[in-house]
Amino acid sequence: MAPAMAVVDNTSSDLNNFVINQGNGVKGLSDLNLKSLPKQFVQPKEALINVIPQQSIPVIDMSNWENDPKIAQSICKAAEEFGFFQLVNHGVPLEVLDGVQNATHRFFGLPAAEKNKFSKDFSSTNNVRYGTSFSPDSEKALEWKDYLSLFYVSEDEASSIWPAACRDECLEYMKKSELLCTKLMTALMENLNVKVIDQTKESQLMGSKRINLNYYPKCPNPNLTIGVGRHSDVSSLTFLLQDQIGGLYVRVNEGKSEEDEWVHVNPIKGSLVINVGDALQILSNGRYRSVEHCVIASGSKNRISIPIFINPKPTDVIGPLPEILATGEKPKYKNFLYSDYVKHFFRKAHDGKKTVAFAEI
Repeated sequence: MAPAMAVVDNTSSDLNNFVINQGNGVKGLSDLNLKSLPKQFVQPKEALINVIPQQSIPVIDMSNWENDPKIAQSICKAAEEFGFFQLVNHGVPLEVLDGVQNATHRFFGLPAAEKNKFSKDFSSTNNVRYGTSFSPDSEKALEWKDYLSLFYVSEDEASSIWPAACRDECLEYMKKSELLCTKLMTALMENLNVKVIDQTKESQLMGSKRINLNYYPKCPNPNLTIGVGRHSDVSSLTFLLQDQIGGLYVRVNEGKSEEDEWVHVNPIKGSLVINVGDALQILSNGRYRSVEHCVIASGSKNRISIPIFINPKPTDVIGPLPEILATGEKPKYKNFLYSDYVKHFFRKAHDGKKTVAFAEI
């Protein structure tokens, strides 16, 4: 491994070579026990957030889902008001959640050369991607995160190209989450007067899936950088499994306060954090809110999170649902090809909610 001083003191090209080209990632930097943060990761002050203590997002218990209609109502209300909520007793087995967290640590514990086989330069497919930060080529400052992103096409393809260190656990987590996804999406659609999710709507709402394994190693100066910059997801829904370290923050009171206000999503063992993505905000004509969130770096512990992104199919054209516009409500968003929206999101650095402007009329 390269000496610590050589990585930190030399040029940006040296650091990029170590972190990105050689596949060491920010985990490799953290493992060097650096005393200070490399300048390439120092974020501008506007990237840092104002936190409101003792507040968080709604926590909803699904244990009596079949018999208590108030649970579905609470979910719809949370999607409208917060865009985020945390579910307990959701039906996804705890051993499945533990399994995919263990698999995440196992993958990121592999030698850099092994992980690098799945990087942009060496992966045999765009459906499997290992990397660091979000969009290093377009970012003014890098984010303190490594990730593995796996786009699901079929179980056969996943079995043949996903990394063996985490493949089975990722597939099991996705499989065991399907019923929960259907329950949530059905409730959210019924609240919009969409009584039947036909084949077209199923594709627009949940026609494709992606699972990410995120690794946030401990950081020498966590107050100077960020794990993930402020952004909203491009998904319909995101299912997030986080460990007990904490660090996920959600923007609240947007437009109601002169300052940005953010709350911490306190980890609850066995829970899943659900958030509305841009696609569902657009399909609901703004009824459900896709809100900004970010991840703060930790100075003492390594953190992991595992989101499943439930998305429209890339080839789908999406826009406000006809059932909403049938009431006379004016569309806030145009119809567009979903893959164009995703390309727009990934070709730039994280920038809050600016991606939604792509779809606005």
